[in-house]
Amino acid sequence: MAKKKLLEDIKAHPSRFYRMPGDVARDRRFDDGERLEILQAWAHDADAGRMDQIEEAIADVRRRLTNHAAE
Repeated sequence: MAKKKLLEDIKAHPSRFYRMPGDVARDRRFDDGERLEILQAWAHDADAGRMDQIEEAIADVRRRLTNHAAE
């Protein structure tokens, strides 16, 4: 499966590909920008029980993006 197609499939249903939001941040197939897209898509249709985990993972990826931009 091409990376772009995989990314689109994951964004459509992130919970089918990852058990926990933190798993997205550790997925080496994607860069931080793509990870952020996945997490934001997950947040869009997540239940309230996962929102804290998703928000924490989004903050982690954003910190990494900021650190990379500063270097």
